[in-house]
Amino acid sequence: MFSGIIEGLGTLTRIRPSGPGKRLAIHADFRLDGSKIGDSIAVSGACLTAVSLGAQHFEVDVSPETLAKTTLGRAKVGERVNLERALRFSDRIDGHLVAGHVDGMGAITQRETLGNAIIVTVQIPESLARYMIPKGSVAVDGVSLTINTCHPQSFAVSIIPHTLRLTTLGFKRVGDSVNIETDMIGKYVERFVSGKPGGADEKAGAPSGIDMEFLARAGFI
Repeated sequence: MFSGIIEGLGTLTRIRPSGPGKRLAIHADFRLDGSKIGDSIAVSGACLTAVSLGAQHFEVDVSPETLAKTTLGRAKVGERVNLERALRFSDRIDGHLVAGHVDGMGAITQRETLGNAIIVTVQIPESLARYMIPKGSVAVDGVSLTINTCHPQSFAVSIIPHTLRLTTLGFKRVGDSVNIETDMIGKYVERFVSGKPGGADEKAGAPSGIDMEFLARAGFI
């Protein structure tokens, strides 16, 4: 689990095949003191496991699923990436709860200066937009951001100079692809309300008992 508060940047130094997937070598701009092999590290929002580790470098294996669903499938040597190590129970959660399970990709369609911030508009599939609300949370390349506005196929976020300076969002341009992880709460609420089967113990098609009528009676809506 992550918070979407990026620790620092890294650089892809090597990419090589690893079975049907790939192995990435990354040099971090900061020391990885306290980390160990097997730890989770979010690389531009994708939760990956360190399989080799040094003072400022590590390697991760990337599965075919992750390559298909994230920008890591198009990554090149020399590319800069956002890095965040997993939360500890004692940490403050300054962003929002981020699983590191990327839902899909978006494309930056506009960058506009507004005061001291940059308003970035990202085009996304409707399947992702359905989980977004104004003032809700979204992770863009692993960065926790607040949604300003959202539409059926896009959303906009305001990015302050501090975030622009410390993350890859500072040099992303119109047309660039980004990883998107929507707020997990919305996905759980949809599953409960829709009554879709979940675990192995649920009977297919069995109602969950939670619907819009139930929520209204209970005073939630």
